[in-house]
Amino acid sequence: MTTTASPQTVPSKTVPSKTVPSKRVASIRWLAAPTSWSWVEQANAHPMEVLIDHAHCERKAAGAAVQMMFRYLCEPGLGEALSPLAREELEHFEQVLALIKARGRYLEPLPSPGYGADLARQIRKGEPQRMLDSFLVAGLIEARSHERMALLAEHSPDPQLRELYSDLLASEARHFGLYWVLCEQRYPRELIVERLEVLALAEVKALEGALTRPEDVRMHSCGVDVSQISSQIS
Repeated sequence: MTTTASPQTVPSKTVPSKTVPSKRVASIRWLAAPTSWSWVEQANAHPMEVLIDHAHCERKAAGAAVQMMFRYLCEPGLGEALSPLAREELEHFEQVLALIKARGRYLEPLPSPGYGADLARQIRKGEPQRMLDSFLVAGLIEARSHERMALLAEHSPDPQLRELYSDLLASEARHFGLYWVLCEQRYPRELIVERLEVLALAEVKALEGALTRPEDVRMHSCGVDVSQISSQIS
């Protein structure tokens, strides 16, 4: 399997207001803007909705990795890298599903926030651009998941959920690192960074706005502090 690089993380800024969390939380630096404090409050107010959506996210992440394996069947080293990732995502799915069942619920359909679909529309159609964009979009989703799980691990009032999200943090960062390495093995760094900056801004745009109904909060529902958009993420 490809050895992954350690993703670079930076602490989010501490701002004396409720715009962003009051504590410093590590996040992967390629995110162009941090999650807003309103998302944390909504997630803590509706933990089961976020937990059920989290299970769906793990399932979809496994599916995305498998889909890329089939799309690029003969790409050297790709199957060896993505197959373990897909298995780990499914292990996390089972872990989250077990907690949902222990709390008297089960996996159920939830309206999608549209985040994944918005990012998928950014993927260019022709190759080799499509492969690059697919890796970067998958990596950005892992990066945002890492950041939001870190927030819940720090701020959830539920000890069991704090433990769950703390346990999953390292793997989310590692998955971002894997997608980054897959890019670096195939494309010039300058090209990767240039495209990642564009996609990182699109990722923030997909999270802009406010929920009409707080109970519609999801792992990737809207809630970013656009006032802190990075002028340069590279």
